[in-house]
Amino acid sequence: MNANWLINMILRRVIGRLVNRGVDAGFRAVSDKPQRGKRQMSDEERAERDRIRAMRQARRAKRNS
Repeated sequence: MNANWLINMILRRVIGRLVNRGVDAGFRAVSDKPQRGKRQMSDEERAERDRIRAMRQARRAKRNS
């Protein structure tokens, strides 16, 4: 494997992913469907997420000490 081949392979994958993201973003912008993903969380959902995160951090700290 020479360096030129390796660089071309990596660039081809990166450029392909960027093009696909751009195409997907364009379709999402044109479509009438609401955006999926980020939505506003209620206070209860945020509290539950924070509680679970704290439990995981405590478990991780206990394991690593």
